[in-house]
Amino acid sequence: MNSKYRVPCMIMRGGTSKGVFFLENDLPKDQAERDQILLDVMGSPDIKQIDGLGGATSVTSKVAIIGVSDRIDADIDYTFAQVSVDKPIVSYKGNCGNISSAVGPFAIERSLIKIKEPITTIRIYNTNTNKVIEAEVETENGAVKYEGDYAIAGVKGTASPIKLKFVDPAGTISDRLLPTGNPVDVLEVPGLGKVNASIVDAANPLVFVKAKDLGLKGTELPADLDSQKDTLDMLEKVRGIAAVMLGLIRDYTTSSWDTPGIPKLTLVAEPDDYITISEEKIKKDQVDLLSRMMSMQKVHPTYAMTGAMCTAAAAVVEGSIVQQVLRKEADTQYLRIGHPGGILEAGVDYEEGTKPPEIRDTFGFRTANLLLEGNAYIKDRSV
Repeated sequence: MNSKYRVPCMIMRGGTSKGVFFLENDLPKDQAERDQILLDVMGSPDIKQIDGLGGATSVTSKVAIIGVSDRIDADIDYTFAQVSVDKPIVSYKGNCGNISSAVGPFAIERSLIKIKEPITTIRIYNTNTNKVIEAEVETENGAVKYEGDYAIAGVKGTASPIKLKFVDPAGTISDRLLPTGNPVDVLEVPGLGKVNASIVDAANPLVFVKAKDLGLKGTELPADLDSQKDTLDMLEKVRGIAAVMLGLIRDYTTSSWDTPGIPKLTLVAEPDDYITISEEKIKKDQVDLLSRMMSMQKVHPTYAMTGAMCTAAAAVVEGSIVQQVLRKEADTQYLRIGHPGGILEAGVDYEEGTKPPEIRDTFGFRTANLLLEGNAYIKDRSV
């Protein structure tokens, strides 16, 4: 007879993503065993994830693993896992900034952090990128304050704002902001030809390409592109070539299996009017650039927070693809990114005088919510 055992967890929304949060000590240390548990929890591989807690999309099939840190510059350690919906893959390459916004609240809920009202600052060491994130969480009456009046595009209603500051974000898979040393590289893409791209590594590595260079406008919605297999294949091919250039893989055709999460392909365009997925009209004077991100071989329904951090960093790199499409009068302390769900604001602090500039930090605001606390029931495969 098959038996099951329980693993304590919380389901939390972080920004425009949702995931299952675990204490590190509640999961096996053996990675293969842990990965199988995460696949079982999410119900993967299955495009519906009907027998698990996943939501059948990349932004709702995420995991955060958290424990007390022994580092002097951090309070907690946080590992992000992207669980593939339709493949038996758990990827630890890169971080999720949206999920990161719920890490501080989770640490408080699990009593890993002492509360200091009205703002509790948590120093989070992300093991995926070897970077520290400072999260400022509003607290009240000895608990996380989830209610508030701050709204983010892609999430209905309002909540308490959480400020995320990515400290010294450059160099997550390399040792510098521009892994190739160039603000623009030319990718030789089979069947497509030469494509200009900026490969920037801040918070997560992104590959920026002008939408028009791939025959697109930059105003497309996820449904427009996700229904076009040939377009998705083309975009993944471009991403795969960049992954080879970064040394992540040897063969671009294996990108969706060997490095499905990073680098993140990002299409950018000059400001223009467009309609969001919720049918809101965005005028071109409301944004500083248009951007569409890929997430696990599909179009991100909104925008990754780490993507926003990298976009902000790329905006101050002279000659980069992002800077080429950016509104000339854009304020990089208040960069407005137009994405399918609406507008995301991000900022960057940097030292001028060097090429590329030294990025001190990037920052932005998200919200989070605790949705469920309980146990995930896992099949005991040892019996």
